Amino acid sequence: MIIFVQAAGGFFSWEWVVNHLDDIWDRTVEHLMLTAIAVAVGMVISLALSVVALRYRWTYAPITWFTGILYTIPSLALFAFLVPITGLSVLTAEIGLVSYTLLILIRNMVAGIDGVPPATVESARGMGYTDRGLFFAVELPLALPVIIAGVRIASVTTIGLVTITALIGQGGLGFFILRGLNLFYSPVGTTQIVVGTVVSVALAVAVDLTLVGVERLATPWSTRRAAT
Repeated sequence: MIIFVQAAGGFFSWEWVVNHLDDIWDRTVEHLMLTAIAVAVGMVISLALSVVALRYRWTYAPITWFTGILYTIPSLALFAFLVPITGLSVLTAEIGLVSYTLLILIRNMVAGIDGVPPATVESARGMGYTDRGLFFAVELPLALPVIIAGVRIASVTTIGLVTITALIGQGGLGFFILRGLNLFYSPVGTTQIVVGTVVSVALAVAVDLTLVGVERLATPWSTRRAAT
């Protein structure tokens, strides 16, 4: 016997959920992988561009202008532009997803480094730190709270955008939403929309809370300072 629960616009089938737990898990893992790759690649590119912007200050405006343009391009338009070049592939999805992380990460990285107290920088220089040593051993660790805040925003934003990549066959949980829309007036269609949406939101919350925990572990001094 199929059990339905009344939901907006139709019915929710718990039986469908139980019968497709493996599929839901696989799509959730795919969603996480697409997000993790996009944020990781975005961090590497953003760190390199941030170093350039910090070393050559005149480059900050053009870097943020260009990444700002990328950020404002509608996702559907960007994917439609990329598909003829890179096809219906993971590469197409990742190019689009990475481009939306850059502005957020670069701004937070530069702001975090700029927020390091000048007295701390001067003390490190007095101890013999080179520019590279100063950046990696002093400035970058002290800027971590601001940088991780940017990573949190970029991660949650990317989790939402991954659902749209279902339109090119790479959507993770967006697969359920897209397939559900095609069957919207049926109980199975409504169930898939609800599952895709709810699990995506839960994933975003879980990732955000995880990054909060990472921040507390990586910057214990910041937590103690806030407590006082």
